[in-house]
Amino acid sequence: MTINYGEYQAKGAEKRKFLCRGFLLTSAIAWLFYRSFFAVLLFAPGACILLKWQERNKIKKRKWELNQQFKQGILSLSAALNAGYSIENAFKEAVRDLLLMYEEDADIIREFSWISSQISMNRPVEEALSDLAVRTEIEDIENFAEIFQTAKRTGGDIMKIIRQTGKNIEERFEIMREMETMIAQKKLEANIMSVVPLGIIVYMWIASPGFLDILYGNLFGCIFMTVMLLIYAGAYCLMKKITNIHL
Repeated sequence: MTINYGEYQAKGAEKRKFLCRGFLLTSAIAWLFYRSFFAVLLFAPGACILLKWQERNKIKKRKWELNQQFKQGILSLSAALNAGYSIENAFKEAVRDLLLMYEEDADIIREFSWISSQISMNRPVEEALSDLAVRTEIEDIENFAEIFQTAKRTGGDIMKIIRQTGKNIEERFEIMREMETMIAQKKLEANIMSVVPLGIIVYMWIASPGFLDILYGNLFGCIFMTVMLLIYAGAYCLMKKITNIHL
């Protein structure tokens, strides 16, 4: 069974967990900004939006992990070719090597095993790789599949291509790790700052009961808090966009 890595749908307990988490968050925001049960109900559908956001994060994380695993897969494939295996048998040998590093249900184990099964059914290896590239939508895999297909058709040096691909992926991940290290502190600061406005409202409720009453239960307060909420949401989205790395 093949997997489309661009799709993910939470089910069962995981879906309920995401929805409950989303409902609690939207309810807290609605109560802080409007102090109204009607606002809590009005914001409730936001839990579904947060569910989709969590699912997108799952997709992103899975692709990131598969890309890392693919780098190891390329290294194992290269080692098998250096040992004298044909490209077709090298995938089987790579699977045995990868099982020493990953669990049996790891995506790279599943995909390399699938490629091996496709080869055993006389499907060209370049077609199987192209299929994997389409399903994963991962740039490194797409580039490798395209170059491999061209080399296979023109009689290029497959071993050299595989070694170079592994090197390129390793360099990309090294750059990514360095950038993550550089902005890790800024990400932490941004996450702390994102909850400061909510913390200020809670503090004012506790330290000065009644001080913010003018902002609740009237048209002016509703408009003012809505504007503040929009500014807060915009700033949060901008913060996420700035701290999101994509190479």
